[in-house]
Amino acid sequence: MADIVTIRRALISVHDKTGLLDFARFLAGKGVEILSTGGTARLLREAGLPVKDVSDHTGFPEILDGRVKTLVPQIHGGLLGRRDDAGHVAQMAQHGIAPIDLLVSNLYPFEATVAKGASHGETVEEIDIGGPALTRAAAKNHADVTVITAPEQMAEVQAEIERQGGPGLATRRRLAAAAFARTAAYDAAISAWFAEGLGQEFPPRLAAAGVLRQTLRYGENPHQRAAFYTDGSNRPGIATAEQVQGKELSYNNLNDTDAAFECVAEFERPAIVIVKHANPCGVAEGADLAGAWELALRCDPVSAFGGIVAANRRLDAAAAERISAIFTEVVVAPDADEAARAIFARKKNLRLLLTGGLPDPAAPGRLLRSVSGGFLAQSRDAGRVAPEGLKVVTKRAPTEQEMADLIFAFRVCKHVKSNAIVYARGGATVGVGAGQMSRVDSARIAAWKSAEAAKAAGLEAPLAHGSVVASDAFFPFADGLQAAAAAGATAVIQPGGSIRDNEVIAAADEAGLAMVLTGMRHFRH
Repeated sequence: MADIVTIRRALISVHDKTGLLDFARFLAGKGVEILSTGGTARLLREAGLPVKDVSDHTGFPEILDGRVKTLVPQIHGGLLGRRDDAGHVAQMAQHGIAPIDLLVSNLYPFEATVAKGASHGETVEEIDIGGPALTRAAAKNHADVTVITAPEQMAEVQAEIERQGGPGLATRRRLAAAAFARTAAYDAAISAWFAEGLGQEFPPRLAAAGVLRQTLRYGENPHQRAAFYTDGSNRPGIATAEQVQGKELSYNNLNDTDAAFECVAEFERPAIVIVKHANPCGVAEGADLAGAWELALRCDPVSAFGGIVAANRRLDAAAAERISAIFTEVVVAPDADEAARAIFARKKNLRLLLTGGLPDPAAPGRLLRSVSGGFLAQSRDAGRVAPEGLKVVTKRAPTEQEMADLIFAFRVCKHVKSNAIVYARGGATVGVGAGQMSRVDSARIAAWKSAEAAKAAGLEAPLAHGSVVASDAFFPFADGLQAAAAAGATAVIQPGGSIRDNEVIAAADEAGLAMVLTGMRHFRH
């Protein structure tokens, strides 16, 4: 296996022609014979470069509207034949197969065709057959063949040819790995499209692919390695965001920022979400972002320090001034005006991410989570509640304001780790209890948080007095409901479905609380 392979003959057949002419000129200047097909050959010829049509090289014309043009022994033999195997060399000579030392090939834009909503017939025609076959053949024989599958790889190959006469073995192996990863991702996209068309939410074999966006400093802890991959869905959020300023994002930053932005997208009015360790510690709507920030911060000003802040509107100067007044790790929003950007720029370590849009909370999607020996797949929690879908089960029905707060609190609850309890009043959280093994403990912690926040604000009564309370799942016993009543809640929203629902409803009636059932649970693990 040669360390350096001299390139004498190259096959170039690409859809994305970025940088191709300069690279082809370089190859021609080195005396490399260039084979090509269709539009690529025409482009090279029009640029004055010597190029030989594949059909002239093979003696076989393109047929079936171009579906068959490189699927012939003269091409695949030229790529797959081993130069260090006397038998291969003899057979290639016997059949007039000339070695091909370099393949430059990228694939039909199948993913882009699907994304634009093309018809079934048009999409099928964008399933590349020859390209993946060529790519896999060249990558398999990387001992003798160099394969380029992305425009940015041309410069690396050109540099090695200039420096040492040809690509080294380490480079060829790396390019081969990239080639197989590309064809795997391509096939994953095709299989996903077929599965969707067949209504297979969970097909018998699930293929997933990602593109490396960023190698991270470490994972959840410094001894763990980590990276961020994008999946091509372009859901607005951390995958689409432009980092305007600040330090490099960490694994935990990305995870928390995603949690904050998905939560803030739940609300129609100007809203702010503050997240700490993947849980909202303050959420509020307001007449504007600045007002929403003040209410969100009031809920838990201690936890907000060093948190992640998400907004669902374009950030302005008033909001930026308030947010930047405390230490904040990340701010994420659809956009920010120039005044807001200038204010955030004073905090050089603050990361500002602008996503260009908001995710649709009701849009379908699939979530994956690894477990030992495999992974779990589920649909995105796109459930939402509305007043008309709620069932009043107590003697007293909620007031109009209570109902608005109940809807708000339950939307927040969807983004709080189970067991989740959320107190809210006036379109703002006033106490959050998250991640406890006992629901009653979550209710008590949220009430304690509301009392501590009231002290910080110089108020005598806990913030939860006069609030509503949301539970992400049913109350298994009346004690959780009673803890909420003791905290000052006046109305309750919960899924229902416990065998003790009647006991819980009776406790609510005894305390004078209004209660509505959603019939929908929002566990988040």
